[in-house]
Parts: sequence; structure tokens; C-alpha cells
Amino acid sequence: MNGDFIEALYEIEREKGISREIIFEALESALISSYKKNFGSAQNVLVEMNRETGDVKVFATKEVVENLEDDLLEVSLEEAKELDDKLEIGDLVKIEITPKNFGRIAAQTAKQVVIQRIKDAERDVIYDEFINRENEIITGQIQRISKNNVYIDLGKTEGILPPSEQIEGEEYNQGDRLKLIIMEVKKTTKGPQIVLSRAHTGLVKRLFELEVPEISEGIVEIFSVSREAGSRTKIAVYSKDPDVDPLGACVGFKGSRVKAIVDELNGEKIDIVIWSKSIEEFIANSLSPSKVVKVIANEKEKTALVVVPDYQLSLAIGKEGQNARLAAKLTNWKIDIKSESQYQELNE
Repeated sequence: MNGDFIEALYEIEREKGISREIIFEALESALISSYKKNFGSAQNVLVEMNRETGDVKVFATKEVVENLEDDLLEVSLEEAKELDDKLEIGDLVKIEITPKNFGRIAAQTAKQVVIQRIKDAERDVIYDEFINRENEIITGQIQRISKNNVYIDLGKTEGILPPSEQIEGEEYNQGDRLKLIIMEVKKTTKGPQIVLSRAHTGLVKRLFELEVPEISEGIVEIFSVSREAGSRTKIAVYSKDPDVDPLGACVGFKGSRVKAIVDELNGEKIDIVIWSKSIEEFIANSLSPSKVVKVIANEKEKTALVVVPDYQLSLAIGKEGQNARLAAKLTNWKIDIKSESQYQELNE
């Protein structure tokens, strides 16, 4: 071991963010195993590595005894006094036993340990970086597709977009760049697994935060989001500043902001809804683009009867009930939609 090795450790620390001390400790531990394997394992062995020069020394740790019975584990008081006259019976003493050719073994072991430790530490660094980024948005490039799983290059590592988190009907091709949300970061034996999503409602929320400065600044707030990925999303917003129109802020000049989000989601329809403290008003807004005549809310049961013009009934319900379903998710209320004529019949 020499100065070049120490310099290499400095380089690893700078480039990989791996502490030299971690590598030194791992090396010392591995060298104890190497020594025992090559020179007998009955002794209590300690390996010390000089942090400046890389020199390796092997010590046997022995107990000072009056009557020597096991010279591998014990040393007589007389012999101990020759090393240090302050030693007493019961003390532990370190006696250097470095073999002549141990440097060669140390160099081989160091190479294996450093490679393994770099792998482990890189995994830890990646895990620590990404565990704090759950629910954040990230941009990645499709690296490969295998068994319907899409593997995304995230720079230092790759993430996985499983089928359950993909947008139905969305095509994924190698080399495509995508915005995704970090759903979960798991520790596995093969390193951290970063699970990504394109279908999660959080992705729409984060895209609005990116595109709408008023949201990232906290002037406009997102109250709730309901989404059927690949088809339609409803997002409820409100403004803390009476001079700022939350709808206008989210739509942008000539629809530029919402268009950027729709383009990122490959044409997914987005309804921007104004949240209101009045639940009747909020429910009416949530059924956009349909017009609403009347909302009768039951606060106790969190159910609402919504009356819409006859010609707007199918629009309010939506294709296969989607508009009503998303409005119910957005408001967290059970919504029953009736046309004016149905409501009249009901009253009669």
C-alpha cells in the first residue's frame, strides 16, 4: 500500500462522495479476515492502516497473565513489561505480527473492498438522495422497456415505471424524455429501487406548480385533484389574493400554461375548477363544463342533489359517468345529478 492508493481514496471521496474513513474501516475489517484465512485464525487480530501513508500493520491482542497457558491469546507479565513497564495482569497488549508478504495480500484485498464499498456507498448516496424526493417531479429518458416495465435513466441511477403507474394508451419509446413523479424509494439487495409514476394525481399537481408561478409562490393554491390518467383531470384551485384570478393564472396567456401541461400528458383533458367555501358553489363548479341550475346539499351525509338543464344532463354526467365521478372525487361528496324535468317530476 502506498501514497498512490491514499490519493486514489481522496479521488473517490471527491467524485463519489464516499468518506475515506468508511473505506479504511472496511479495509481493516477485510484484512483481519484475510490474515486469519492465510495465517491461522486462533489469534485475536487487529489491523491498523496508516491514514497518511497507507502502511498496514497487523497486531495480536493478548491478555497479560501471570501463568502463560495459551501463547496465541496470552502474554506473560515478564514479556509484557519488556514492551511497556506500566502493564499489569489483566491488561490487553498489542504485539505487532505483520507477516513479510502481507503487503501483497493487503493490496489484493484493498482492490476488492474498494470496488465493493464504492458500489455500496454509491447505492447509499443514491438512496439518501432519492428518499427525500418522494412525490417530487423528475425528468428522465427512457432507457429500455422489458416485460411492460419502462426503465428510466435518471442520471446516477435508473427508475422503474411499472405497468400500474403508466398512462393507459400512452406509447413509450426508447430515447423519449418524460416528466414523472417519484412514487416510492425502496432499499433492495441490488440497491435502491425508484418507483416512478405517470398516472398519479400528484404528477398533475407538480406540473401545475412548475408551469404556474403563482402556485409555486403560494398565491394560488391547489385544493384537490381528481384524475383518470390519460383521459381527464379536474383540479380545484383558489387564490389567497383577491386581485389574482386563479383560473386565469392556471390557464395562462392564450392558454399557454395549461397547454404545456396537456402536451406533457399527451392530450389529457384538464378542467380547472374554482374552489369555494360554499359547498353548493364548489359542487356546481366541479361539474364544469356543464351548467348547474341548483345544488341541494346535505351536510350531515355529505350528499348533494344537483339540478342541471335538460339539454346538459349528458354533459354533466359525462361519457360513462366520468364527469360526475371526477366531480365526486374532487369534492369528496356523493353527487346525484337530475335534469330540471326529472327534478320537477320528483317534486310532484
